[in-house]
Amino acid sequence: MNEQQQYHYATGRRKTAVARVRLYADSGPIVVNGKPVEEAFPWGRWQEGISLPFAVTNSRNQFRVVAKISGGGQASQADALRHGISRALVVSDPALRPTLKKAGLLTRDSREKERKKYGLKRARKAKQYTKR
Repeated sequence: MNEQQQYHYATGRRKTAVARVRLYADSGPIVVNGKPVEEAFPWGRWQEGISLPFAVTNSRNQFRVVAKISGGGQASQADALRHGISRALVVSDPALRPTLKKAGLLTRDSREKERKKYGLKRARKAKQYTKR
């Protein structure tokens, strides 16, 4: 019978995007929603951000990442994936926590979109005031 592979699981979040990350101990590609990371996030800046936790911890090509991401836009999905990978690395090796914490990769970016208020055009933008 086929024995299941061992993985480390973590969840990363940013705005309304949620990334469920599985970190396998063998080398391989980063797969997002069944696609390679280059196809899912074509912009180079997003790819650099996603691989930043591996660069900071000197663990490139040591892990294979399989992630499922839902919600948000591409930029917030990339940030959620980076957050999830960082948290999964800490689950795999707690000694990496200070390094990732110093790089600011374990802090969840809590900024959310503010709700629209009645009587206004957006959350804070009001109609132009006319004196006469």
